[in-house]
Amino acid sequence: MNFKLPKLPVSVLIPARNEEANLPACLESVARADEVFMVDSQSSDRSIEIAERHGAKVVQFQFNGRWPKKKNWSLENLPFRHEWVLIVDCDERIPPELWDEIETAIQQSDCDGYYLNRKVFFLGQWIRHGGKYPDWNLRLFRHAKGRYENLKTEEIRNTGDNEVHEHVILPGKVGYLKQDMLHIDFKDLYHWLERHNRYSNWEAQVYLNRLNGKDERGTIGANLFGTAVQRKRFLKNIWVRLPFKPLLRFVLFYIIRLGFLDGKAGYIYGRLLSQYEYQIGVKLYELRQCGGTLNTAKNQSPEATSQPVAQTDS
Repeated sequence: MNFKLPKLPVSVLIPARNEEANLPACLESVARADEVFMVDSQSSDRSIEIAERHGAKVVQFQFNGRWPKKKNWSLENLPFRHEWVLIVDCDERIPPELWDEIETAIQQSDCDGYYLNRKVFFLGQWIRHGGKYPDWNLRLFRHAKGRYENLKTEEIRNTGDNEVHEHVILPGKVGYLKQDMLHIDFKDLYHWLERHNRYSNWEAQVYLNRLNGKDERGTIGANLFGTAVQRKRFLKNIWVRLPFKPLLRFVLFYIIRLGFLDGKAGYIYGRLLSQYEYQIGVKLYELRQCGGTLNTAKNQSPEATSQPVAQTDS
C-alpha cells in the first residue's frame, strides 16, 4: 500500500533553460510542494514538456538585458498561492528528510527565511572538502519579504539571464536548516565549462566593481562579523587584490582546505577552479584595458585604423 504524503503550503520556483537532463529528478524531488513554477527562457529541448508532465506551471521569461533578472522578476510577478517560496535550481534536489524539516520550519512564526546547506557532487562524488561544504544559501523565505541583491553587472555581456551568485536580501530573522539539499548536475563537463565561461564574465565585472569601490547599497554587504555569506563577501574584497590568484585558488582548495581528500574528483575540481580564476583574471584585464572587447581602436596601429584615401587621375 502506497502512502502519499500531504502537500506542503510552499510554492517552488525553478528557473530553467534547456534542462531536460536535470528536470525529471529535480521535479520529482519537489513533489511535496503544493505549487511548482518553472520559469523558462525559451527552451528548445523537452524542458517544457517534462515540466508540464510533472504538474509544474510553466511561465516564459523574456530578458531585456537589464535588471531584473529571472529570479527577481519571478518574485515580483508570479501569482504565488503560498506565503513561503522555495527556490531550487534544475541541478538541485530536495530530499525527503529536508522536506520534513521544511514542514516544521514554516510552522514557526519567528523566522522569515531559512538557509539551506548544499552538498555539491562532481564526477559522481560528493566534494566534501576544499571549502565546498558547508555551502549556505538562503532559498526558503516569505516571498513578499526577500529579493536578490543587485551587484550592478548589467553592462557586462554574455552572463545569462538568471541570478547565480547573487544572494537574497531578507530584512527579517533567518534560521538554518540541518538537512542538506543536493547539487547533482546530470550534464557533462562541456556544459560545466560552458556555464563557467558565462560565470567568469559576471565575476570579472564584480571584481572590477570591488576594485573601484563601487557603492554596495542594495547588496548583502561585506562584514567580517556578519553572517557566513557576509564574511565570505568581506574576504572576497581582499581576495580581488591578491596576486597569483589562479595558483592561490588551487593551493587553497586542494592543500589548505584538504581537497586532496576527495581523490581524483577533488584534484580535477581544483584544477578547473584554478582555470576559472584565470579566466576571471584575463576578462578583468580585458575590461580594464580594452573596455570589454578583445581589440579597441585606441590599441590598434595607425595603419589598421587609417582610412584609404581616394585617388584621382590628374
